Amino acid sequence: MTNTQIQDMLDFIAASPTCFQAVDQLRERLIQAGYEEQIESARWSLTPGGRYFTIRNHSSLLAWQMPETTEDLSFNIAASHSDAPTFKLKPNAVILENGYLKLNTEGYGGMLCSTWMDRPLSLAGRVIVRDGEKIVSRYLNIDRPLLTIPSLAIHMNREANTNASYNAQKDMLPLLGLGQEPFDIKTLLAEELKVAPEAVLSFDLYLTCLQKGYVWGKNKEFISSPHLDDLQCAYTTLQGFLQGRSRRSLNVYCCFDNEEVGSRTRQGAASTFLIDTLRRITQAMALTEEDLQRALASSLMISADNAHAVHPNVPEKSDPTNRVYLNQGIVIKYNANQSYTSDAISAALFKELCAEVGVKTQYFTNRSDLKGGGTLGSISTSQVSIASVDIGLAQLAMHSCNETAGVEDSEAMILAIQRFYSTHRSMPQEGVLIQQAD
Repeated sequence: MTNTQIQDMLDFIAASPTCFQAVDQLRERLIQAGYEEQIESARWSLTPGGRYFTIRNHSSLLAWQMPETTEDLSFNIAASHSDAPTFKLKPNAVILENGYLKLNTEGYGGMLCSTWMDRPLSLAGRVIVRDGEKIVSRYLNIDRPLLTIPSLAIHMNREANTNASYNAQKDMLPLLGLGQEPFDIKTLLAEELKVAPEAVLSFDLYLTCLQKGYVWGKNKEFISSPHLDDLQCAYTTLQGFLQGRSRRSLNVYCCFDNEEVGSRTRQGAASTFLIDTLRRITQAMALTEEDLQRALASSLMISADNAHAVHPNVPEKSDPTNRVYLNQGIVIKYNANQSYTSDAISAALFKELCAEVGVKTQYFTNRSDLKGGGTLGSISTSQVSIASVDIGLAQLAMHSCNETAGVEDSEAMILAIQRFYSTHRSMPQEGVLIQQAD
């Protein structure tokens, strides 16, 4: 990628401190590219060759390109996620004790606690306000140092470097200020949004790390930034989606919320959001339920979520033979217990796509004695029965406040996804998928 492209990705990530801002950024980029928003509660008007998107809960987005023909239809679907591990503000958010003003939070997802300490932090998310007779959602991003989580001095915890542990209710509460008088967090929110305090009804707010992304290394081969997991994939799959085109396939871009907490929400990958949308699209194309099922049988989903690179100081945590490295290509992820959905067929199809555009691939599995995490593929396919491959980009310090990945891998992902969205598949018989450029 050029320096301009890398900076554009880092700017996208910096402008997306929470799932709400991430989806809003995706929305703006789709509109600029000529895509038309379809509101879920409204009637849809779709035309052949048209380009559309829809949003659920302000935090999940689906975009699609209508094919020119319905003959031998299949779906090209790539999915990423908009959320990241952090700390969420509780409704009664203020703790006033010992002359300190703190905020009461709880963990969202599996964050690396130590990386959140002694950093400039702030708040972002959405606030629900009363506007006359309407109740509206307002995005909030306080982009200045507002909070910190102070660590305990080594003099008071001599085991800090040898036996660290963190109590989320005690050790991880952010400091907001000094004070003895009662304080209502809605006062602060109202000031930021320039509304009356009584207009603030509720909020979904998260701690954000103010670290901006940057390029570094001896040969400028690395990037570091918050939320590379998974906004790096959200950005690169969007670029591939916007650049790809298939005459006979319905191209679908997905960015789901709540992957870090299991996806079991109305806007998560375990919801009916995807199948609801596919059903509405095919109905608009005057297709039957059988036509939908036939199309699904010939389709492929790419679940794009980053993967663990070999750690430079702890390489023994990686599998002996399936190791992945930064800037060595797109990672295909496997798990015998199907935490990842890649199988021989789906992996072969994806490898062929990559080979056609000169993109390298590598394999990831967990050590057999270490339990890994799951991701979008197996969750999505519980609702939409479709062949799926789990992929990602290699990174270090996953779930840290500041993660690291390779510069070259982002370009590889864009090239592969663009090729994916420019292909068509058919299944003339079970176990035989024909994949060709379209």
